[in-house]
Amino acid sequence: MSYKNKHIAVIIPYYNAAKHIVEVVRKLPDFIDEIIIIDDKGTEILPIERIKSLSSKAVVTVLENKTNLGVGGATKEGFQFAIDRGVDIVIKIDADDQMDLSYLPQLIEPLLNADCEMAKGNRFRDLKALKKMPFARRSGNLGLSFLTKMATGYWNNFDPTNGYFAIKCSVLKEIELEKLSNRYYFETSLIAELYFIKARIKDIAMPAIYGDEKSNMKVWKMPFIFSSKLSITFLKRIIKSYFLYDFNMASIYIIFGLPLFLFGVIFGITEWIYYYTNNIFAPTGTIMLVTLSIILGFQLLLQALHFDIVNAPKSN
Repeated sequence: MSYKNKHIAVIIPYYNAAKHIVEVVRKLPDFIDEIIIIDDKGTEILPIERIKSLSSKAVVTVLENKTNLGVGGATKEGFQFAIDRGVDIVIKIDADDQMDLSYLPQLIEPLLNADCEMAKGNRFRDLKALKKMPFARRSGNLGLSFLTKMATGYWNNFDPTNGYFAIKCSVLKEIELEKLSNRYYFETSLIAELYFIKARIKDIAMPAIYGDEKSNMKVWKMPFIFSSKLSITFLKRIIKSYFLYDFNMASIYIIFGLPLFLFGVIFGITEWIYYYTNNIFAPTGTIMLVTLSIILGFQLLLQALHFDIVNAPKSN
């Protein structure tokens, strides 16, 4: 039974969650047309017969990976299968029963109304749920969210590690799936690729559910683990957006602001070391040159940042 004449599929990457996946499938609403489960070579056997017995309407397909690809690699397999099947909207959920499936209609409605091309869960808009979130997880997500905003260019979106999202297959066709990360960086890499086609992303406030299933990911460590990946993502975005695909005022701000700021910092440090080690006062002209370079360069970079924030893709 299609939802508003749209073919909708759910993608579930499965890895050692035999105790929970049956309950996840049981909670799926009747308007889901297909359930695509990707068995990612775990040690716990997928209870496929019990799953099929629960789903009398939706078509259940199990894709078995020959090797463990990680949550991102498994999800990409599901994406490609859904695209080949002619699915309109895919919803990615986890197999550990830590996502509230009653929010499924809220995820897909913005896509059907053409308000956005992707809708994702945001656990930070629900203050009650936020208080229940473990402190380490909350702190890690807050830090990671800010860094991800800067790296991906989606300044109006939050909670990037939330893997509960719905997306149009027409959008997935426009990006190269092989460029997406296979592991925990998957969601961020997906958002980063969507930026280049100016896909709009809408956050849907929803709580997180914390059961007895333990995550392999230490969220509080993610800002440190992802720092190098986020830096590369940021540099690629700036170069592509402001120097390869386009050239605008932000490009001018960066061209003049970055050299000025770096010159002021580097020249200032070297001069300070020189005069300090020789126990003499720095000339006023040197101090003014360093100060003006840093201030002017910083102001130009702030203007570039403002331009980037104002021009971020926004949902309706």
